[in-house]
Amino acid sequence: MYAIVETGGTQHKVSEGDIIRVERLEGAVGGELTLDKVLFIKKGDETLIGSPYVENATVTLETVENGLAEKVIVFKKRRRTKYRRLNGHRQHFTEVKIKKISIN
Repeated sequence: MYAIVETGGTQHKVSEGDIIRVERLEGAVGGELTLDKVLFIKKGDETLIGSPYVENATVTLETVENGLAEKVIVFKKRRRTKYRRLNGHRQHFTEVKIKKISIN
C-alpha cells in the first residue's frame, strides 16, 4: 500500500515505515502529525484518485528530526565591473516517519 501526499508545496510517494524529508512542519520531535492532503492511494488492486484530494483519507506521521539542510551557495558576478555577491542559504526541514495510511 502506498499513497501520494502533498505537503509544503511538494508531492511525496510514501509507504508505511518510510522516512522522508519535507519542509519544516510544526511539532516537537517524537510527536505525531496527520496529513489530510492525500492525492492518491493504491492498495492491492484498489486505486483511489482524488479530485483534488481523496475524501476521508489520512496519513499519520511521527517527527524524527528537525534540522537544516546543507548550505547552498549563490554567487553572482558581472565581469569587468567589480561586481561580486556571495550568499549562502540553509533550508529548514523536518524528517518524518510514515506510521499509518488510513481510509475512513
